[in-house]
This record gives sequence, C-alpha cells and structure tokens, in this order.
Amino acid sequence: MKSHWLKATIRLLPIVLGFSILSIAGLCAFRAIVPLEVLKPAGDAVGNYLQTVGGIYAVLLAFIVFVVWGQFNDSRGYVEREATAIVDLHRTASGLPARTRDAIQRPLEAYIEDVLAKEWAAMAHHDEDAIETVGAHLELVWSAVHGCKPLNDCQQSVFGEVLSRFNDLSDLRTNRLSSSRARVPLMMRLLLYAGGLITIVSIYFMAVEPFWIHAVMAGALGGVVAHIIYLIWDLDNAFAGNLQISKEAFERARKTVQRSVHRVDAAA
Repeated sequence: MKSHWLKATIRLLPIVLGFSILSIAGLCAFRAIVPLEVLKPAGDAVGNYLQTVGGIYAVLLAFIVFVVWGQFNDSRGYVEREATAIVDLHRTASGLPARTRDAIQRPLEAYIEDVLAKEWAAMAHHDEDAIETVGAHLELVWSAVHGCKPLNDCQQSVFGEVLSRFNDLSDLRTNRLSSSRARVPLMMRLLLYAGGLITIVSIYFMAVEPFWIHAVMAGALGGVVAHIIYLIWDLDNAFAGNLQISKEAFERARKTVQRSVHRVDAAA
C-alpha cells in the first residue's frame, strides 16, 4: 500500500507543478493583452462573480470527491468480505463428503490464484473475457454443491451452510465487479474540467497588485484544482489507479487455504 501512495505522490507532483506553471503563464499572457488599468473599474463585479463561480465549483468538487471516495471504500469492503467468504466456504466444505469437498475446495483455490494473477488486471482494463474465465471456477463450485448428496443429518446441516455461503460469495463477487465498472459520467467529467478552467481563468480578471501576489494566487489555485481532479480520477479507477485497492485480502485468503488442515473426510 505504501508503494501505491509513493507512486501517486511521484506522479502527482509534476502534474500539480505543471498546472501551477501553466496558470501563471496564462496570467502573464492575459496581463500582456489586458492592462491592469482596464480591470480596476470592474473590481467589485469581478469579486462577486468569483465568489459565485468559486462557490458553485467548490460544491461540485466536494460532491464528486464524496461520491468517488464512498465508491472506493465500498469496493474495498467488497474485496475484504469476498476474501473472507472464500475462506469460510473453503472451511465449511470440509464437513461434506470427500468427493464433494475436494470438488469445492480445489476450484476455490484456483479462483483465488486467478483473481490475483488475472482478474485484477482484467478489472483495470475492462477485459470481460478474462473476468468470465475466472468466474468459471465458481461455476465448478456450484456444480459440486448442486450435485452434493449428504450422507447424514450433520452433513445435511453443513450442506445448507455451504449453500448459503456460496450465495454470499456470488453476491460479493458481483458487487466487486459492478464497483470496478462504475465511473464518473462523461458529462460530469466535462463539467469538472470546464469548471476548473473557468475558475482559474476568472481569477485573471482580478486587479491585484503587485503582480507576484496575483501570480502566486493563480499558481496556487491551478495547483489545487489539478490536485483535486487527479484525486478524483485516481479514486474513480479503484482497481487501476495509483491508489488502487490492495490485493492483500486475497493474498491472506490464499495463505489461509494453503495451510488449511480442514480437509477431513466427513464420511469417515
């Protein structure tokens, strides 16, 4: 996780600095075209306009950040719960007849491996074929559950629990995949970019002296807007961005099933 934060910081710094420099360069070009004397009479009107535009854009940014951060945390929760559901199903299946037990546990182990090796990248690149291939392991699990024939009352109780846990696992997988496909709508992204540009350009109309103070204001605003837009873009790509959700939950699940000692012949 620390490496993701380091990569994000390294990638973010040049973006923030670049937009700060572009904002200052834009201000220089604007001042070369529009003299300060022309701007002074409209100072009050520009101030009121900036307050209105800045307030609207700030609300838009806050709303989108709230939404994408909530989606990011939801996705992380789905991953954690899905990994836990796999381990629980793997353990619970130990109480079934040996043939069914192995037919459930082995595809689950293969499923974990393929989620880590293939599906994480497939979610990032929207590779539906790869996602469907990984999901085929759960179809094998379902076939084994469907064909199970409990031998006694104890196994009948275990079978009911296995069926319930499999349904939970299927639901959590669906939630994870749905969250990986969720994106900020195109129209909202366009509004986000256009609003940032309008807000930055609007500050050029302020009659601020000396010039270096105006340049600092423009540069700081450009950097802050770039930072927030980058954060929104990265969080919106929960399984592909630099702050992407960690695979740690599935890696823990893999270690757990690998050292599992729960394969006990229930029929014995």
